[in-house]
Amino acid sequence: MNLLEFRQKSFQFARLVRVGTEEFALFSRTETESENRFRPKLVQLFLALPRRSIRYDREEETLRWGDPEPRRPTAAEPVGSERGEFRENGIDFRRLSLGGGRWLYVPAESAETLARPDALAALGLAPTGTR
Repeated sequence: MNLLEFRQKSFQFARLVRVGTEEFALFSRTETESENRFRPKLVQLFLALPRRSIRYDREEETLRWGDPEPRRPTAAEPVGSERGEFRENGIDFRRLSLGGGRWLYVPAESAETLARPDALAALGLAPTGTR
């Protein structure tokens, strides 16, 4: 199983990457920016989580992370209306813009490290225009 749920959306495992002394699992998702726009654009979402925080749930055959909170009966938010900082599964997160309709979600405690150009390059996520 290589899917992980985040922000009530499924993300696909992409790869493991070492940044400094920490190993991160990178997940990705592509979706439309807004279905109700005349010309919706595709957006690419990426999620970087410390590998140590991810575990496999054999019973449900899915990847888990953090301290799962009870399910909320709310719909997933469109990317454009999400806050830049939020809390999910007991972890504080930041959303970083990579430009060109690409966004990276990272734990707040790792945000400074993962926002550095060398870390983004290691993740394969150099900001648009610098590839």
